[in-house]
Amino acid sequence: MSSNAQVITALDDTAALIGRHLRHLKRTPEKIIAVSLTPVAMVVILGYLMATVLTLKSDVKYHDYVMAGVFAQVGLTCVGITALGVASDLSKGLIDRFRSMPMARPVVLVSHTAADLVPAMISMVVVTGVGLLVGWRVDTDVMSLVAGFGLLLTFCYAMLWLGALLGMVMRNMEAINGISGLVIVIFSFMSSAFMPLMGLPTWLRLVGEWNPVSSVSAACRELWGNAPANVDGSVAVQHPVLVAWITVLGMIVVLVPICFRTFAKASVR
Repeated sequence: MSSNAQVITALDDTAALIGRHLRHLKRTPEKIIAVSLTPVAMVVILGYLMATVLTLKSDVKYHDYVMAGVFAQVGLTCVGITALGVASDLSKGLIDRFRSMPMARPVVLVSHTAADLVPAMISMVVVTGVGLLVGWRVDTDVMSLVAGFGLLLTFCYAMLWLGALLGMVMRNMEAINGISGLVIVIFSFMSSAFMPLMGLPTWLRLVGEWNPVSSVSAACRELWGNAPANVDGSVAVQHPVLVAWITVLGMIVVLVPICFRTFAKASVR
């Protein structure tokens, strides 16, 4: 079979498996609820209720500041969704059935992560609606708005690959739930997603500034005109858009081959 024919076959197999995952998603909308629930709750609690008591030392309103962090948190919630799905497929022997078919092994993971991006997109639409209701507004042009959401979806895709790796390594559902919850808490609150990092000890502030959630959140604020003025800090703070894209794409470049190698070993256990 020629290389072109192999590529076409792989694309057909990927599309078929994506369709399978989406049909399953239609029967189990709990995935969408799981991805949306925490970010929506954060919009309501932080963007609406806490905005009356939390203020920023800038002309940016708190609900405008926090929305970028809430969108980034959607990516973190994707980790557990994909991890549970991959672990479930492995435990039920579904992967072995796929292996008996004439398809490339990477197709299984690529279709999984691509299909799981759909709940993330739906969650962002829901969070956008709730954010607009509490007063969030974008103060730049349409291209900047689209660029911000493009960055967020790329970040979500990177987190989906992290979830796939977690699912193959852990396999235990209870352990995956615990680890994915810890990822959400640590990466959300050890970042500038919900509050600026000024006032923290120098070493802790540096860790927070280079947290991918901080970079993605700060980049979206800059693209949407929601960023506080005159913010000092490291390169990650001064050039958030560049750092965010480098970080997110770097994560994908590193995680994808690791996932493929791990899957090859996991599928033969």
